[in-house]
Amino acid sequence: MAPRLGNDSESARQRSHHLPRRSLLTGAFALGAAGALGAAGCSRIPDVGTVEGGSLLDKLRDAGTVRVGIASEPPFGYVDRDGKATGQAPEIARVIFERLGVPNIRAIPTEFGALIPGLQVQQFDVISAGMYIIPDRCAKVLFSDPDYLMLDAFIVPKGNPHNIKTYDDIVKKGLKLASGASYAEVGYAKAAGVKSVLPLPDQVAGLDAVKQGRVDAFAGTNVTVKGVVKGNPRVESSEPFQPMVDGKPAYGAGGFAFRNSEKNLRDEFNKELHKLKKSGELLEIVKPFGFTADEMTDLTAKELCG
Repeated sequence: MAPRLGNDSESARQRSHHLPRRSLLTGAFALGAAGALGAAGCSRIPDVGTVEGGSLLDKLRDAGTVRVGIASEPPFGYVDRDGKATGQAPEIARVIFERLGVPNIRAIPTEFGALIPGLQVQQFDVISAGMYIIPDRCAKVLFSDPDYLMLDAFIVPKGNPHNIKTYDDIVKKGLKLASGASYAEVGYAKAAGVKSVLPLPDQVAGLDAVKQGRVDAFAGTNVTVKGVVKGNPRVESSEPFQPMVDGKPAYGAGGFAFRNSEKNLRDEFNKELHKLKKSGELLEIVKPFGFTADEMTDLTAKELCG
């Protein structure tokens, strides 16, 4: 995704309410190994690639709280003005974990690129950040089935003067592109032939870069881009488009990530997620964050990881 990133006062306001992921990285890992273990206890970390059943769900039920890693990226996951973890993914997690017997969630904000390492060292129990399910990540963590399917879009100057529609336009017109560090969009752009993508902390930094003329466009998810440009007279969102890699659609479908040692927890989470999809409740949960029926999907993690 992506799994993220005015006038200058508007930019400052957004940063004050949603801390940038990079600024949180140092503090998050300063907790050290002892803090990383947290509520999960001293569970053994399996060898990379090893999938095990695990008993974390029982421990979470006893503790009454699950720690979710978020990337401080509206609308996927962030801490609001009242200090509450919210966004599309935390709200889904809140409903599902309550039904699994874990009534409370506690958000651990960190940089997007640090989410998988943080999960692996038990800094938190689940990644709840709308993370795209792609093969490289599937080799490191267990994903739930996706809860949304998203097209890409660009933040561009008002009027889209370069008529940017896809990554191919960036290549053909020799334009400067930025995206979030570790965003899937970086890979999509490079697959299309974009030689260099400026890495930025989040979509707010991307908006600033476009406004200041440092880049011609910032690539992100359609919902994220639409949200950050709203009300800003100097920029706009391009029309959403389907990125392609090697002539095939690159599906931007996001879900929740679990340690390889916790297949049982992932499977129980999936069961509740499917119930929300079948009942239509999932859409009602995510509507307040700009998601529509167009973003609902029946794809599976197996299909996306394959």
